[in-house]
Amino acid sequence: MNSVSADRQMVRAAMAAPYLERDEEHDLALAWRDDQDQTALHKITMAHMRLVISMAAKFRNFGLPMNDLIQEGHVGLLEAAARFDPERDVRFSTYASWWIRASMQDFILRNWSIVRGGTSSAQKALFFNLRRLRARLSQGQENLTDSALHSKIADALGVHEKDVAIMDARLSGSDTSLNAPVNGNEDGSAADRVEFLESDAPLPDEQVSTIIDEERRTVWLGDALKALNPRELRIISERRLSEDSATLESLGQSLGISKERVRQIENRALEKLKTALVRETPEIATL
Repeated sequence: MNSVSADRQMVRAAMAAPYLERDEEHDLALAWRDDQDQTALHKITMAHMRLVISMAAKFRNFGLPMNDLIQEGHVGLLEAAARFDPERDVRFSTYASWWIRASMQDFILRNWSIVRGGTSSAQKALFFNLRRLRARLSQGQENLTDSALHSKIADALGVHEKDVAIMDARLSGSDTSLNAPVNGNEDGSAADRVEFLESDAPLPDEQVSTIIDEERRTVWLGDALKALNPRELRIISERRLSEDSATLESLGQSLGISKERVRQIENRALEKLKTALVRETPEIATL
């Protein structure tokens, strides 16, 4: 049996499953919670799969396969069953609706675009309500500008107008591959879109200049460190030149002195380094 036939069979079985009365639903929920009764879980989930299918239909306009939405909704349904407390005075369908919707929305946000959108509650509300609000607010107001429309939507959802504009642009367009060819070369030949992206990396001459400067500073520091005695050199190395800087207390314990004495030696060593650097390399004073 192929996947399409299996999905159709699942939908038919869901639509044919009987509704549960409140008492029966309560007993099945207790059996699943207390005894992990798989038969009880199956009856509960099958009785509510029509809820999953109905909710999946509301999200079909996002362009994702209906079967995938149903499967994600089923995951949310199982999560609801695992968390449901039958002792609370609430029907399972009411409780499960939130989990089913959340599971589908997360799936849509992960797969609707290769560019990951925001995942905050405000961004989710903007993503799933923008089209509906845009259509409602535009009715009878043909002269309403995009800026004014974005402002109204931002007020309605409690988000920034800039976020509305960005999301509107994303929902209005489609993903474009960076490898898509465009006519950009001087000879008229096509080039990949990625070739026109501006790089944030330093230019080659800047990279070489940075490397030379770093090498020069390393030499300066190495010469200046020769002015320190062994104890000062150890303290400066472990406090200032190590990725995991040692504490004054730990150094004091290993050297057999107080942490205040370590601080005094460190300050004196830094002054000696500064004096040595300026004396041996006068140009460093201007950096």
